[in-house]
Amino acid sequence: MTLQSRTLIRRAVWAGAALALALAIDFVTKWLIVNVVMVPPRTIEILPFFNLTLGFNTGVSFGMFRDLFEEQPLLLAGITVVIAAGFLVWAVRTTKRIETFALGLIAGGAVGNVVDRVRHGAVTDFLDFHVGDWHWPAFNMADVMITIGVVLLITGSLWLANPTVQERPSRAGRS
Repeated sequence: MTLQSRTLIRRAVWAGAALALALAIDFVTKWLIVNVVMVPPRTIEILPFFNLTLGFNTGVSFGMFRDLFEEQPLLLAGITVVIAAGFLVWAVRTTKRIETFALGLIAGGAVGNVVDRVRHGAVTDFLDFHVGDWHWPAFNMADVMITIGVVLLITGSLWLANPTVQERPSRAGRS
């Protein structure tokens, strides 16, 4: 096995681990909310600025384009799968481990929402932050994983200039 193929496998493992982590967190939290916490559906105040509230989003982020995709959830799911696949290709090609992991989280969050959209026709949201009567659109842990991935991606590109997955010269080239 060549050094290049071992490096690609290592990157794929990192991206896959991040994707699996994001999916696991998303699936478990959505299952708990729908099957345990929100039976019956209600608003649960956790902090003066944070509630658990069950909602279903048929649109894109923050419910945008709801009218366009409400009758065609599989169209949005297909678009999202293509985008997630692009993030995974990028994850395997980057030389920075933090970027590989970040892109895996982003893809995992996207896939978690796709699974919801395919199974239920909408994405299950339940995290509700607010200030007084002004509420941020509800979201879920898949969205949190995407956000963490974006923050790590930006951090990695701004502050961590040295790649952590470096190609080393082969032993044959050493004297």
